[in-house]
Amino acid sequence: MAGKVMQAIRFEGYGGRVADLKHAEVPVPGPKKDEVLLKLEATSLNPVDWKIMKGVLRPILPRKFPYIPGTDVAGEVVEVGPGVKSVGVGDKVVAMLSHAESLTVKRPPEVSAAEGAALPVAGLTAHQALTKSAGIKLDGSGKTTNVLITAASGGVGHYAVQLAKLGNTHVTATCGARNIDFVKSLGADEVLDYKTPDGVALNSPSGKKYDAVIHCATGIPWSTFEPNLSERGKVIDITPNATAMLTFALKKLTLSKKQLVPLLMIPKRENLEYLVGLVKEGKLKTVVDSKHPLSNAEDAWSKSIDGHATGKIIVEP
Repeated sequence: MAGKVMQAIRFEGYGGRVADLKHAEVPVPGPKKDEVLLKLEATSLNPVDWKIMKGVLRPILPRKFPYIPGTDVAGEVVEVGPGVKSVGVGDKVVAMLSHAESLTVKRPPEVSAAEGAALPVAGLTAHQALTKSAGIKLDGSGKTTNVLITAASGGVGHYAVQLAKLGNTHVTATCGARNIDFVKSLGADEVLDYKTPDGVALNSPSGKKYDAVIHCATGIPWSTFEPNLSERGKVIDITPNATAMLTFALKKLTLSKKQLVPLLMIPKRENLEYLVGLVKEGKLKTVVDSKHPLSNAEDAWSKSIDGHATGKIIVEP
């Protein structure tokens, strides 16, 4: 691929504005030992992409400027490094960038590029929160678990509802009024409009106390969650801020039975393969909020920053 160029969007310094995104032609890279080179067919946006641009993760990310954002992609393998064994040239794949071969899995023809590209960060976050943090078995075994999922119509939330219902769960979900029917269609047993008094208080319409909360929203204090939790209820916060970390520490120090659990997503290949398999089998669906060509990536960025997407935002070449 020496001498070839590709289209990209990038930013050249920290900034919170869509105007900071720049279109550029950049050299096509060559794969190192354990890397694969993909011809992209789709990528999905995650809030972390624009948070990096604002400098929220400095000094960890970005490592240097100019920086090309995005982690979740689907495409075709066009070249492989000498150490790669799991995929070959011509394979259609789903990948999470920056994790080399280990987070590249084959994508069957039943799973579209957009469906696959939407999965890695959002799907793996929902899966880890439910299985590892909340201890829910997705084969339906185990005792019934009462689960609350906040912001259930968003990227992580819409996967969390569907995955939770593969387990033995009763799911209460929150979302905006316009998405109530949508979230019910995903399998939620009861849905709260987050702007109503009961929605603000997170009161289960059937009076349930929550064994686990998959907290995909922001701005809800511990004092709102606590009275709604069962005796050993957990709030699993997928985007913990400093206040959440303090609450986590205090609950640990005081040996509280009710806990706040900050989630650090650890991507695992077998979990991504599992999710792709569920999509293939029709047991998990990716809901696409909107698709945008790379030439209009700014529109996708604006929609992501706005925070009201239903499902996932996709960018295509």
